[in-house]
Amino acid sequence: MSQSHPTYGGWQSERSGWFGHMSGPGFALVAVASLLLLLPLNLASWTAAVVCIPVSLLLVGLAFGRVMGLSADEWILLAVRHQISVATRRNIFYSGALAPHSKETGEQAMDLPGTLARLRILEASNGLGGRLGVLHDPVAGTYTAIARVTYPGLALIDTDRQATRVAGWAALLRTYCTEDSPVTRLSVHQRVLPDDGAALASWTARHISGDAPAAAVKALTEVMEGAGPSASARETYLSVTLSAARARLAIKGAGGGQVGAAAVLVRELHAMGQALSSASLQVEEWLDPRGVAQTIRTAYDPDAQVMLATRKAAAAAPDWTGVEPGVDVELAGPAYAETGMGVYQHDGAWTVSYQVRGWPQSQVYATFLQPLLRPRANARRSLSLVYEPLGPRRARSELARETTKRNAARKLRAKTGRDESEDERRAEMIARRQDAERAAGEGVVRMTAILSVTVTDADELETACAELQADAGASNLELRRMWGTQDVGFAAGALPLGQGLPDRRGGF
Repeated sequence: MSQSHPTYGGWQSERSGWFGHMSGPGFALVAVASLLLLLPLNLASWTAAVVCIPVSLLLVGLAFGRVMGLSADEWILLAVRHQISVATRRNIFYSGALAPHSKETGEQAMDLPGTLARLRILEASNGLGGRLGVLHDPVAGTYTAIARVTYPGLALIDTDRQATRVAGWAALLRTYCTEDSPVTRLSVHQRVLPDDGAALASWTARHISGDAPAAAVKALTEVMEGAGPSASARETYLSVTLSAARARLAIKGAGGGQVGAAAVLVRELHAMGQALSSASLQVEEWLDPRGVAQTIRTAYDPDAQVMLATRKAAAAAPDWTGVEPGVDVELAGPAYAETGMGVYQHDGAWTVSYQVRGWPQSQVYATFLQPLLRPRANARRSLSLVYEPLGPRRARSELARETTKRNAARKLRAKTGRDESEDERRAEMIARRQDAERAAGEGVVRMTAILSVTVTDADELETACAELQADAGASNLELRRMWGTQDVGFAAGALPLGQGLPDRRGGF
């Protein structure tokens, strides 16, 4: 018998510390501090004690002190790295005529800043006579397809159907928790955009009958003018990433190279159709190259959203002879971008990105993320949920490593006479339950969430950030501003490109 109000929980944070909760540099600082404390004793010198003790205390403070959610040594490393980038002007990006050209075709390549510079948008057949845009990362060896999807939501339905839809999504993720799955990452991205109603007004103007009563047309126009500026638009994307290393035999069998990889990716997309339907996801379209470029362009330049939406609505007319919808691939990136310590500026807009560092400790309902995507008149919000399904062998290894770390920490606390906190007991209980569920055949998934808030008026930025953090508090989430890595945060949180999870365990 199902519960009347099903709840969810049991998220387990990855331990990224090199020793306990300390990073490698932090452990080195503590080791040096310990040696400095022993030095005056060995030398039996008060002069050495006067010099060594303050230095030792400073090193311990750097190892255990916290600045903006980071350890002091991590903060200093980020600040120094950022200042070096500022001094050498590597934090500033200019696009335009000086962008490099492709050696193979002689054409200007897609011009993107930072970690996105290596990406290429390829064109492939979708197997149904249409075009598919495939995002290729030659460094990571991945190929990503992006779909625009619609989802009926969870807020206005009964709890049984909520549970059914959540179970459908869980079943979809579990499908790829196999050793031979070539799909290495799934990402869900949703944007909430202030909408002035331009696209809706264009559609309405084309669909008003010529013999419609003047009074009805006037009333409709007044309603559109009044409601349009206060409306909001939502865009939801699903990104599917294929690993060339995992699928090398299938790629070789499909012809090899980028053509073979695209063919294998298309096969995977067709195979997941039924699973998407079971999860109540409806694919509106798999984006072609111009569609992929448009999603990138509108994130960098929010002012282009209205023009592109209006043009797409107009292009739906059978007699349309203008420019086709979307954006040219070479124009996907920004004209200008600058990475600050805590903010990312791009084409007249400012974005701040956050990573979710703490998930709810208590049981929550399926709609607990809803406050994060409330429409705001002064800002646009983006949320990316990135999932990495683990095969059974790797899942067993990862969970065993977690258990080993926790047991070692418990023994160390016992030797030093420290009591075990309730948080530590609960974390161990969750780890044991996850391992038991894995042994029973359930899948294990790594995941992260990145939130971005974008404004076109710099004076509104801190207000928009405060509102986002308040809504995150309502969702029982702990956010951390991505200090010193705002360009990476923008790529992961504001773009539906499936970025976000590092290859090795830990944070950014």
